[in-house]
Amino acid sequence: MNWSEYFGHIASILSGIAFVPQVYYTWKTKSVKDLNLSMIFIVFISTIVWLVYGISNVLLPVIICNAIIFALSFTLIVFKIKYKNYRSDK
Repeated sequence: MNWSEYFGHIASILSGIAFVPQVYYTWKTKSVKDLNLSMIFIVFISTIVWLVYGISNVLLPVIICNAIIFALSFTLIVFKIKYKNYRSDK
């Protein structure tokens, strides 16, 4: 593996974990009122397209990054649906 591949893997992991704080915060507070479902859904669909591209071209950094984002954006969609009626002042 050359230096540019290392950068690709580091970038893919960093990009992939960018959603972790939001997922954790949403899980902890169960507050989804500020989450935009349209944006999350677009990210979710784009990761599917990127995964198809990465898998078909055997691009491991693309696969890693988008597999992580796929799982995290899917989790946010589930939280948005599950917690839509949750009120923290109950």
